[in-house]
Amino acid sequence: MARYTGPLTKKSRRLGVDLVGGDAAFERRPYPPGQHGRGRVKESEYRSQLQEKQKARYTYGVLERQFRKYYEEAHRRPGKTGDNLLQILECRLDNVVYRAGFARTRRHARQLVVHGHFTVNGHKVDIPSFQVSQYDIIDVRAKSLEMTPFIVARETFNADSVPAWLTAVPEKGRVLVHQPPVREQIVVPITEQLIVEYYSKI
Repeated sequence: MARYTGPLTKKSRRLGVDLVGGDAAFERRPYPPGQHGRGRVKESEYRSQLQEKQKARYTYGVLERQFRKYYEEAHRRPGKTGDNLLQILECRLDNVVYRAGFARTRRHARQLVVHGHFTVNGHKVDIPSFQVSQYDIIDVRAKSLEMTPFIVARETFNADSVPAWLTAVPEKGRVLVHQPPVREQIVVPITEQLIVEYYSKI
């Protein structure tokens, strides 16, 4: 299963946004990495569009080929392509596990999913890119509930951090999907219109 496994702090500093979550190194040095990191950068429309696309890719942990497929799917759906794209990314199973507060980061959530700790509607799912749908019920498998990550998740659970389109029940290890998220419910530092403009040119 292909994924980016390199240092995310470098990507955070390159793109100017914390992709990790609470990254002290990014906060300490908020300029691009490398010996020319503090030099002047020539801004251009293409650079802004490419940077926004890369920001979305690394935020959700998606490689270019799959991200392009997501864009094409979003373009086929009715409505705004940018909104559809973010909705598809948010509905990935690993992202839902992260949004529900069962993992520290999306990378951590991906690992938990790959290791087979979750079921969707009673069926084991170990594919991070699995698309959840309205009324899906995601459960931590019974034999996994007492593992350290889920004990920590219960002890540190913050209901205010769970978006309105989900309900998390940490005591039962359960997540309920009420509906696909609308744009106002997706809080990410991404300007999706720039991504649409980027792909419309290639």
